[in-house]
Amino acid sequence: MSANGEKKKVEYMELDERKTVILKAIIKNYLETGEPVGSRTISKYTDLNLSSATIRNEMADLEELGFIVQPHTSAGRIPSDKGYRFYVDSMMLEHEKEVEQLKDVLLEKEEKLDHMLKQAAKLMAVNTNYATMVTAPRNSRNVLKFLQLSRMDDSHILAVIVIEGNVIKNTVIEVTETLNDETMLKLNILLNTHLNGLSVEEINLGLISSLKQQAGMYGPIIAEVIDAVAETIKEDEDLEIYTSGANNIFKYPELSDNQKASDLINAFEEKQLLTQLIDDTNAEGSNEIKVYIGEESPIQTMKDCSIVTANYEFGDGMRGMIGIIGPKRMDYDKVVGTIKTIKSQLDTMYKKDE
Repeated sequence: MSANGEKKKVEYMELDERKTVILKAIIKNYLETGEPVGSRTISKYTDLNLSSATIRNEMADLEELGFIVQPHTSAGRIPSDKGYRFYVDSMMLEHEKEVEQLKDVLLEKEEKLDHMLKQAAKLMAVNTNYATMVTAPRNSRNVLKFLQLSRMDDSHILAVIVIEGNVIKNTVIEVTETLNDETMLKLNILLNTHLNGLSVEEINLGLISSLKQQAGMYGPIIAEVIDAVAETIKEDEDLEIYTSGANNIFKYPELSDNQKASDLINAFEEKQLLTQLIDDTNAEGSNEIKVYIGEESPIQTMKDCSIVTANYEFGDGMRGMIGIIGPKRMDYDKVVGTIKTIKSQLDTMYKKDE
């Protein structure tokens, strides 16, 4: 750690939990109102259940330590540069810890999930003697959980965007002027206060206009950030599809014709055609088992097949799909039973990991 970092650490150790809560309350209140903050305001603003006299004593200590100052025209206090620095460092550290924890948890879950879904597809294929598919869960709500802006250099901002389901995405935004810590802090608070919990559809022109007005001269930056958030949430990432048992198709004479079999195998290998089936299943808006027979299939090359699909819920708005493809004379009772079993196991997997 640098000498400057060590110095900050020593200074921050001067603040106990009570002083820290009071300092953060002063800064938040001042950022919202622009007015000096008094002890009575703080007594209402926090849940410390302290008297105004006790809060005044703590504020006097914070002033002596250089974290707040008292304008000569007011009995209230406002943050000093040192106070802002403490607030920014604390906020960034909290978000960095949260993001790192999320990444660690997600990486572990992704590795387990990858293995589990491959096994699920294989198990269905072995159990039914048909071709099978399982998609990785993806977010069905696309709601912004929180975002964190941080300065990369004088002309770039890094936006860390976390959407429902703890999906983390990063995007770099170019800015035309250097933003100081206080400005970055205000932008973070403004954006998170108004955007958290909203979907892309709910971030409308009226809201954007209001945010730009509140941001004043930094309105153009707000617009760029919102564009980046919308673009990031909307972007259609490659969907992971696990397949198994494609060669089982050759066991059924009605599907083993060279051209038919070739088309079916290509659909499984290319996987892009399978997204039509996924979109059609998702469009139903339910978790009920769906059966496509012959011409009912949304995939042209599967018009001679029957397809049984169902969505599974993986928690936090995450949803995936399982499917079994075979001849129209498939054993529907066995296939539906297999789908129900796998769906039930996947539905409960998220709860087991909580």
